[in-house]
Amino acid sequence: MTGRGVLEAEAGYSPELDCIPGIQFVDHVAIAVRPGELEGQVRAYESLGFRTIHREEVWGSDQVREVLMQVGEGPNLIQLLEPLNSDSPIAKLIAKNGGHGGLAHVAFRVENARIAFESLQNKGFRIVDPAPRPGSRGTTVFFVHPKSKAESPFGVLIEIVEKPGVK
Repeated sequence: MTGRGVLEAEAGYSPELDCIPGIQFVDHVAIAVRPGELEGQVRAYESLGFRTIHREEVWGSDQVREVLMQVGEGPNLIQLLEPLNSDSPIAKLIAKNGGHGGLAHVAFRVENARIAFESLQNKGFRIVDPAPRPGSRGTTVFFVHPKSKAESPFGVLIEIVEKPGVK
């Protein structure tokens, strides 16, 4: 595999993602950060020219401290996620990775999360959430399991994100 195919494979790309109605772009790449290391990670990204655009503690099923960072004026973000407790899915991911942080998920922006949810459900994707739900910064989100399609697993958790204010 050469060129674009290698990049797509490394990024967890699947041609089936082309079928998501209204997909616009990569919203963010989420990185799991070990407890107590969030501020150090923020400083490290700031040294690369990133700036913090949002901070929030997200409870419910997520249980994380989140920092969203942006470089330049583009729409693509880095999301740093630190678990708030040992029940957090991010804490479990870090434990599964031998105590190391790293890639948590890749998020794609869509025009309408409900339509994307129904489309993926009808195509047989394994969706983690029972329905689109409130996410951070006023978004609507849902997650797609990395092993949704046995014949072509993504290899990474996928988040679908609808921006705030869309009905």
